[in-house]
Amino acid sequence: MVRVTAAVLESGGRILIAKRPVGAPLAGYWEFPGGKIEEGEDPRACLARELREELGITAEIGDVLVHHVHRYPHVTIELLSYRATVQLGDIEVRDHEAVRWVLPEEFCEYSFAPADLATVRWLQEHAGGARHCPATTGPQP
Repeated sequence: MVRVTAAVLESGGRILIAKRPVGAPLAGYWEFPGGKIEEGEDPRACLARELREELGITAEIGDVLVHHVHRYPHVTIELLSYRATVQLGDIEVRDHEAVRWVLPEEFCEYSFAPADLATVRWLQEHAGGARHCPATTGPQP
């Protein structure tokens, strides 16, 4: 099992999502930024490190919003999605093809990596009136 973290970065009601680059596993899918927890690493420290590396920001990592296990045919992912707040720096696109700030009701327009769908659903349920997407979101990449 691979343990990974993801950030739910919010600003003005919008959530930051990132598109996986060409050549990466699940290329073309959107996700919440984050990454793999290294051996012995604290999950919050992992997420802070990943946000520095991927987006060039310093972030305060808050509470876990979603703890989900997803089984792909080739690997099982344990995903911890945390609320996070940008403390310092401007978002830079370093490891992704693109990033966007979107409202939860706009999630249906994007094709999210399957492991991220539990976080998508949680955010829609807690967004107050946001429409719910079908089991998968948006057109497949």
